[in-house]
Amino acid sequence: MITASMVNELRSKTGAGMMDCKKALVESNGDMDAAIDYLREKGIAKAAKKSDRIAAEGLAGVYIDGNKAVVIEVNSETDFVSQNENFKSLVKEVGESILKSAAKTLEEALKAKTSEGTVEELIVSKTATIGEKLTLRRVEVKTKNDDEVFGSYLHMGGRIAVLTVVKGANEDVARDVAMQAAAMKPEYLSEECVPAERVEKEKKILIEQAMEEGKPADIAEKMVAGRLKKFFKEICLVDQAFIKDGDIDVKTYVKNNGGEITDMVRFEVGEGIEKKEENFAEEVMNQLKNEE
Repeated sequence: MITASMVNELRSKTGAGMMDCKKALVESNGDMDAAIDYLREKGIAKAAKKSDRIAAEGLAGVYIDGNKAVVIEVNSETDFVSQNENFKSLVKEVGESILKSAAKTLEEALKAKTSEGTVEELIVSKTATIGEKLTLRRVEVKTKNDDEVFGSYLHMGGRIAVLTVVKGANEDVARDVAMQAAAMKPEYLSEECVPAERVEKEKKILIEQAMEEGKPADIAEKMVAGRLKKFFKEICLVDQAFIKDGDIDVKTYVKNNGGEITDMVRFEVGEGIEKKEENFAEEVMNQLKNEE
């Protein structure tokens, strides 16, 4: 059954009209992601990124010592708590503790030693003190060679954290690349890093779009090559137009400075986490009913 709330959700994610959204949901048997793809194939809606539905709160951070760096994300339930000095201190201690440890995975990071036991024990302790559920959501540990440099950038006080590794150039160039990644949300370092299934899915959508425009199948296939190139320019860091000079791409900017980008990590707090929509009036009514 296709409900009004499902139609409204699809409208908010795609900007398509109510009837188009209803038809898309009917055609896809209520599958939201499939409905989004349907609307895109019909040229009615643009790609809806999961990042558009981000809601979790917390902070991300970058910690560097010599040839080693750690990027972390620690979540809280509310933005109010994420700006609390106790929470900020927790994030800093977690990051520095993991950096000093031999941890390479999230599971290993939770066992890293801190001033109050392991990282996991510290988080449990701070959860009791701060009064909200706190979690270490993810960790990336990176190392570099002596001929490489790290570039790091925090945006919005830690809402976005980026680490780049650049070979042959200086730290200013690496930081420029990190700022680029923070601003332009690349999903991958380069075209080679994009999973084949992702490319095939996009290609199918682009072919359907071209055919909806009335183009024959053979012409549609040729059009896709150009549109795929545009797709890669949006999601791949090295192919993006450089924010400080739109006439060149990021790869060229770094190359002009004697270097090449070898790695990139970008954490945006809460990306990929679905937020539970709270209806305050409904919540109060349910509570009153329970008390009767």
